[in-house]
Amino acid sequence: MHLCRPGGTIGPAMTIFLFTIGRSLSFVLAGLLSLVPVAVQADSDNLPDATAPVIEDIPLIYVSDYFSFVGRDSQGYVALALDNNRGRDGETYQAEHFVVLHDEREGWVKLDGNGAYENKRHELARIPDSASFQFEGTPEAGLTITSAVNQLTLRIDPLPIRTSRTHEQAIVRMGSAPAVLTWRNRTIVGRVIYEYLTMPNFNRLTRTYWGFWKDFQGLSVLAEPSGDLYLHRQQSERIAALVGTLAGFAVLDGEPAVMGQLQVEVLERAFAWGFYRWPTAWRVSWTGRHGAASMTLTLSDRKTIAGWVIGGFAMGIVRGELSYGGRTFPLYGLAELLM
Repeated sequence: MHLCRPGGTIGPAMTIFLFTIGRSLSFVLAGLLSLVPVAVQADSDNLPDATAPVIEDIPLIYVSDYFSFVGRDSQGYVALALDNNRGRDGETYQAEHFVVLHDEREGWVKLDGNGAYENKRHELARIPDSASFQFEGTPEAGLTITSAVNQLTLRIDPLPIRTSRTHEQAIVRMGSAPAVLTWRNRTIVGRVIYEYLTMPNFNRLTRTYWGFWKDFQGLSVLAEPSGDLYLHRQQSERIAALVGTLAGFAVLDGEPAVMGQLQVEVLERAFAWGFYRWPTAWRVSWTGRHGAASMTLTLSDRKTIAGWVIGGFAMGIVRGELSYGGRTFPLYGLAELLM
């Protein structure tokens, strides 16, 4: 497929689609740029500093911080995904947000702030504030995201690193931590899964690139009472060197869990308006310190962001349960689907 961000004016639907795929498209292009990652084990419990002086000095660069929150209060589950992208191309600087929120009772809730905004201070290492979202703190020390216009505040504990891939100055890191979302006078306790990406010699916000995905499924899941899971499964050989065909991590009862012999199987698919099908059910298994783990997930709600003949993009809600170590963990989370 041809995924691009052309100059000039583009329609609202394509704009939303392009904003949303920023993080994922960057992975595609990392493969095209021949960035071969090396998986590393973190030396510290906290995410390392983003090496601001190096980032600020690179004339062409793209940076992204993606937060996926899932939590619950007496009124039910709430899931929030917020992608924050910025870049530099010579003397020009860019920034944009993409945000979706799902309430278990109300469904998908429209929030203000989607789209490009001015990067007034030419910030790259730090997420630039906008009229809709402001950021205080850092992922490694704890972060507060505030949006008065959307009546929400997200407070995130310091984010321990779970996975990291690097090549020269290109970095992909993922972490997770407890978090609390205040929204519409509700206090929703949950967890955040976080992804950080920086790519030099690339900026999808100003330039057009060619790339493709093939059956990418990213699952960010709350494992109650105090855990989370991230998994992705995809079949594109062009990006396998960077992100792998199968990857993930788990935190159960607040402690990282070993996921040996990880397997993810798509059990069911649903009709789509094109030459593809949306995945709707998964079976996941792995072997950990406490024996075999077995997990099932089912897509209960899907929001199609964009669709075309040979592919599509959607966000969804998944539900299920995990059996591990003689216990059962209820699961609820977000699915990112790039077909």
